[in-house]
Amino acid sequence: MSTEILESQIAEAPAVVQPETYLNFTSGILSWLLTKDHKRIGILYLVSVTVMFFIGGFAISVARLNLMTPEGSLIPADTYNRLFTLHGVIMVFFFLVPVVPAALGNFVLPLMIGAKDLALPRINLLSWYLYIIGACWTLYAMIAGGIDTGWTFYTPYSSQASHYDIVPTMIGVVIAGFSSLFTGLNFVVTVHWMRAPGLTWFRLPIFVWTLYATSIIFLLAVPVLAMALILVVVERVTHIGIFDPALGGDPLLFQHLFWFYSHPAVYIMILPGMGIVSEIIPCFARKKLYGYTFVAYSSMGIAALAFLVWAHHMFVAGISVYAALVFSSLSFLVAVPSAIKVFNWTATLYKGSISFATPMLFALGFVALFTIGGLTGLFLATLGMDIHVHDTYFVIAHFHFIMVGGMVMAYMGGLHYWWPKMTGRMYSQWWSRMSALIIFFGFFLTFLPQFVLGYNGMPRRYHSYPPEFQVWNVLSTAGASILAVGYVLPLGYLLLSLRYGKRAGPNPWRATGLEWQTPSPPPKDNFEETPIVVRDPYQYHLEKAQNEL
Repeated sequence: MSTEILESQIAEAPAVVQPETYLNFTSGILSWLLTKDHKRIGILYLVSVTVMFFIGGFAISVARLNLMTPEGSLIPADTYNRLFTLHGVIMVFFFLVPVVPAALGNFVLPLMIGAKDLALPRINLLSWYLYIIGACWTLYAMIAGGIDTGWTFYTPYSSQASHYDIVPTMIGVVIAGFSSLFTGLNFVVTVHWMRAPGLTWFRLPIFVWTLYATSIIFLLAVPVLAMALILVVVERVTHIGIFDPALGGDPLLFQHLFWFYSHPAVYIMILPGMGIVSEIIPCFARKKLYGYTFVAYSSMGIAALAFLVWAHHMFVAGISVYAALVFSSLSFLVAVPSAIKVFNWTATLYKGSISFATPMLFALGFVALFTIGGLTGLFLATLGMDIHVHDTYFVIAHFHFIMVGGMVMAYMGGLHYWWPKMTGRMYSQWWSRMSALIIFFGFFLTFLPQFVLGYNGMPRRYHSYPPEFQVWNVLSTAGASILAVGYVLPLGYLLLSLRYGKRAGPNPWRATGLEWQTPSPPPKDNFEETPIVVRDPYQYHLEKAQNEL
């Protein structure tokens, strides 16, 4: 679709004095710190996770620069170990897991279902405080002393050999886990009890479906991780044998408990991203989402299968061959609901009137990178191949194609899609498109060489390496530098848009969701009157759908 048509879609609203909104109905720092408004809490999360993202990104940037030379002459090995552990812990537990549900989900979920707020607003605020306490506690522990176990905290290393601040770091992660648990509980109750009249289950936007599925995973999986980490703390403090074989414990038990949470956690990260893409693609292809029911069911299918494949991380850990065969087969099954989603997005794009606005560029980037990440996951689900590339850079590349290439691209798409709703302002289309393209190409240059490194046998988490791997490492570091530029750009033009951006109007994308039927930014109680839903979602083929829900 041409740029002219795109610009016509982003019609600037008349310059009128903004009425009272969630941003200005009260003022002062305390009004934000004590707020129970889901929109303000979403903004608090957005700022918090952004800070954590750049801390985690800085840590891995230094570690990657160190890999420019085979000797790793930039930093000592001990510092290198602490940096990649800091990166992993921060990015997984304090960015990837909470960013979409807690930041974007908090802001738009009640708007998307026509509710005034989440069902438990005080619990919502408590969740944010738990996140902040956990984050500050973990950062203090990791910066003051540092840990070198990697984000997996494998025993007996974490329970016996590591000399740094394992216990306070684990306590920080457990505190943040309760934040996710309460958020999941809040979302489940809200979706069940606070939908607008006429908004049946199969009129729910797919993003709501994926947040609901993610919340179920939160409720079932987070307590298991908390229990595993608390048991490690108990073992280190009391010397009771739980995981340490020297004390009569079993280190394999920790891996079972850890991955029972951490593999579903992958879907905690990716499912909301799939939901975002399912909102963006129909909007910017101006078509109804193809196979809505299949996409909704596949979200719940992924959530269910997520709990049945944890041991595919343990093929070389000592589990039996028969158990490995079962988990290998189950891992292949996960590809089915994932493939359904990719097929339906592709079918939605087919013969669509596509506009390449910034959210759409990020969504298309998500589909491309997630597909590559998913296909390489099939290699890791295969027993023989997994043994060959286990704990190599192949695993890192696969994981980052899903989590960073997929999840972060979807998050950026969602952030650009709902930014006008959050702030009432548009951002620079030129700079935002440039950012999407830079991130996409920077990502490829960073992680494609790592597939080659891993296949050729370079193990991950090594401070130095044989010289024959240097070319691929230099390419990867060059890509990471480009990627960093792509991530810093949005920080600039989004902040500038708050002051200089054009007014967005209530529905700049001409989207059909309920959240676009209220002013931008929304008033304190979201809607002047409770909306009544009379249509299925994504009715872009109907001319008046965006006005007559």
